[in-house]
Amino acid sequence: MDILVSFASGFMNLFKLGGEQFVSWITGIIPTIVMLLVLMNAIMSIVGPERMEKIAKFCTGNPVLRYAVLPFISAFMLGNPMALSIGKFMPEFYKPCYYASATYHCHTNSGIFPHINVAELFIYLGIANGVAQLGLDMAPLAVRYLLVGLVANFISGYATEFTTRMVERQQGIRLSREFKTAHN
Repeated sequence: MDILVSFASGFMNLFKLGGEQFVSWITGIIPTIVMLLVLMNAIMSIVGPERMEKIAKFCTGNPVLRYAVLPFISAFMLGNPMALSIGKFMPEFYKPCYYASATYHCHTNSGIFPHINVAELFIYLGIANGVAQLGLDMAPLAVRYLLVGLVANFISGYATEFTTRMVERQQGIRLSREFKTAHN
């Protein structure tokens, strides 16, 4: 009987802990995300849809801008997960590719810019702790982490573009590669 009571108590405790986590999100990350959405929409309104579309069209036309520069700037300015929302300006074909690159940018840039993804900082800090215990400077590690990340994140976006083409052929579909403005 004690085992059954213990199991029931543990089972209910699981939901209690889940509720506490949910409340921490409501008072923590959710208001931050909402405020970032408000900021992003305000900036887009101030800049104007025509200029935002010109910037997006310019960045979409070049793979280096599409998978290295734009995701890096988005991650730096908006952090995780808001950096991913910039992909909404891309043509349908490039959206999964941008997402693949931008997702990684939210992780590999945290050595120098910890504000991008504070929740994942423990990965970098775990490595940095080992470097610090060896008595080495952590600044070169952070720079290398960033530079390797820029290259790897570009490759991730470009590789996803390649696999998206393969899926298109397999499924017999063709996603739009044209940039369409809201005015079309």
